Amino acid sequence: MKASMFTSLEARRHSAYKKSSQPTKALGSQRPRVRTFLNISSFQVLAMFRRGLFYTYMSIYLRIFLGLSVTETTFFATFPMILNVLFQTFVWGVVSDKFQLRRTLIIIGEISAAIITCLVWYVHTLPESAIAGGYVIIIGLSIVEIFWSMSNLGWSALLSDLYPKQKRAGIQGRLSSLGAIGRIIGVWIGGLVYDGFAQSYDGWGFDKGLLFFIASAVMAISTIPMFFVPEGGVQKDTKTTGQRHNDRLPLSKHFLIFLIAMLFINFGRNSTALTLSQYLTLDEGFGVSSSLLSYIANTGSVAVFILGFYVKGLSKRLKDEVLMFLGSFVAIFYLIGFVIAKDLALIFASNFLAGISQVLIFASSYSYASTLIPPEERGKQFALFNATFFLSWGIPGTLIAGPIVDQLVRSGASQVFAYKMSFIAAAALVLTGALVLLLAIRMKRNTKSNISSCPASTET
Repeated sequence: MKASMFTSLEARRHSAYKKSSQPTKALGSQRPRVRTFLNISSFQVLAMFRRGLFYTYMSIYLRIFLGLSVTETTFFATFPMILNVLFQTFVWGVVSDKFQLRRTLIIIGEISAAIITCLVWYVHTLPESAIAGGYVIIIGLSIVEIFWSMSNLGWSALLSDLYPKQKRAGIQGRLSSLGAIGRIIGVWIGGLVYDGFAQSYDGWGFDKGLLFFIASAVMAISTIPMFFVPEGGVQKDTKTTGQRHNDRLPLSKHFLIFLIAMLFINFGRNSTALTLSQYLTLDEGFGVSSSLLSYIANTGSVAVFILGFYVKGLSKRLKDEVLMFLGSFVAIFYLIGFVIAKDLALIFASNFLAGISQVLIFASSYSYASTLIPPEERGKQFALFNATFFLSWGIPGTLIAGPIVDQLVRSGASQVFAYKMSFIAAAALVLTGALVLLLAIRMKRNTKSNISSCPASTET
């Protein structure tokens, strides 16, 4: 009796997942046109521009100019990302699924974040203590992230609404390539503005507010093309939706294990994202300037740009699972590269591999997740998938990389050695995630095998 019920439940879940991989009927039921893609890609380019401009140098500003510890510098990503995930999961995901809003969330989120970002700069100049000013930035960016989480959630759900499963990896790859162009320009301009075009002091761009203002302006401008994109959303059949909620678990066991795998993989490859710039600018290490740092960072963006256009072809030849494994092992190699590098040549090469890893993991994991998420629950369940990525920008830096560096330095180790140990820990996390991913894939294959071998009589 229980075996029959379990098999029936798995069959319904498999059917729901299969349906979620088919093109969904977006409101207006029109296939996305070239103009829609151009508007979406314009938003992506501008979004990556302001991220590269602003976040590439914020860690250095907090550490060197404002005097926060390595662990404290990670707070500007940890606390905002926690709020981002909480609001995506418990607020905006629910709103998105209930009202089937995607584009609206993006527009409201970006405009609100733009206004608050300007206020963050002004308030952080008020305290007499530099460290207090740093904490004002951390708190301010946490508030900004509440509204950015609207945009993040709307973006993930909108792409699944507009494009069928077989096109999603290719679309994500193309968007990553175009976004890389924006990031390259943003990182380059940020490197120039950070020290006042080499005419002032390090940190001038944040201290005087110019980097805050440019980022805010770009956020507002990025909403313009989104007004010409469909709202998105899916048409619900209330009868079948109610039946699904009664007959199956909201989250499959396979999806949960997949989320755990992505948590380890993303935590590992992004745990040193905030501290890498600090490592490269150490006087006893490579001692790079902000301008040279921009070229190093852009090496990864060049890799994203190049590979992004080939992801569509790769996704046709290789399964999403294979691409995720490939991206994970490339991540391990580039993290080890930072450890063994004796000169900047290997640093540039490792950062190039970081860009390759980013494209492979992001495009394939998004495509893989979209096949596991029923269309009616894209808001809530994509919020959980996004959590594995967004939390990785802060929490592993705060709990792993930052404490490793600070503790080793306190115990008498050199700063260079301390940072290298954090890279090794990051590689170990990625390897753990790859092993968990293998478990998720084997579970999926076993589930499919059980369903295909199950006699039709088990349904009754």
